Amino acid sequence: MSLVPYALARPFLFSLDPEAAHDLTISMLSKAQGTPLAWAYCSGRIDDPITLAGLKFPNRVGLAAGLDKNARCIDGLGAMGFGFVEVGTVTPLAQPGNPKPRMFRLPQANALINRLGFNNDGLDAFVANVQRATFRRNTRGSTMLLGLNIGKNAATPIERATDDYLTGLAGVYPHADYVTINISSPNTKNLRALQSDEALDALLGAIAARREELAQQHGKRVPVFVKIAPDLDEAQVDVIAATLKRHGMDGVIATNTTLSRDAVKGLPHAEETGGLSGAPVLEASNRVIRQLRTALGKDFPIIGAGGILSAEDALSKIKAGADVVQIYTGLIYKGPELVKQAAQAIKTLSVAART
Repeated sequence: MSLVPYALARPFLFSLDPEAAHDLTISMLSKAQGTPLAWAYCSGRIDDPITLAGLKFPNRVGLAAGLDKNARCIDGLGAMGFGFVEVGTVTPLAQPGNPKPRMFRLPQANALINRLGFNNDGLDAFVANVQRATFRRNTRGSTMLLGLNIGKNAATPIERATDDYLTGLAGVYPHADYVTINISSPNTKNLRALQSDEALDALLGAIAARREELAQQHGKRVPVFVKIAPDLDEAQVDVIAATLKRHGMDGVIATNTTLSRDAVKGLPHAEETGGLSGAPVLEASNRVIRQLRTALGKDFPIIGAGGILSAEDALSKIKAGADVVQIYTGLIYKGPELVKQAAQAIKTLSVAART
């Protein structure tokens, strides 16, 4: 049980520049994990296992990629009660991302806008940090799962994007419970073009072939998920669904941040360039989840992400068709208590459905 209610820490963090608050939080988590200081934020994990893509998820609430881009805090984040934690996005080479300022709070809407641009320390540093994590060794009961999220460098031409994804896949493959192909960030030029039918078909074809080689090399088959945007129409979602199945992808994450500003018009920072996350994304994400579930059938794994700020929001994703959910902006606004609240609500719903 956490010793420090997040409500006490939030006013201080929100008094800082958003990216400064983020960097401070990551630094503190990195230093505290594995020490008695972790009791300030740790929480027991709700036991609600589900098997997806051959993986046993200890519960149905995970952390979305983007919070811990360099995999520095895997153990600290895991102590908050997540069933799975996804870190990254990592690119083959280190890169600074976009110029600052590049992160903005919209507290009236429980939202954030970011245009970070895959700022990270590169694949070698990322893998070294993953290898230092101890969660697989220091566990009781079901082991938390770890997702590793890969992307392309900003300097890599979009025509050669596949090269970066193949490099990333090979680098993270031995260390991941699952790998996420991020083709939906709005903050890397032309990246979302990879969601179009021909580009996606070529990329996933190459990923599938390389995965088979890596499975032979490492003696294990690591599931591959694809993360998509909420700004897709029904026809685009149908094409993506068909392409995922054609190339044997193991799941889909719906969704990333949105470019739409309809829900935040007139608010301070609303017109900043970047991806909008938080409460305004909930319905758009749920719409894509519903369309994916219809297109993919009942058994294809879907991770629902986008706009979860309450247990009720988490339930809305499950009811829309997601199997498990991820949070990120909700953690910033509501704190680690949200993890347990959401996991318990989903467990209660799943128990009721079975009785």
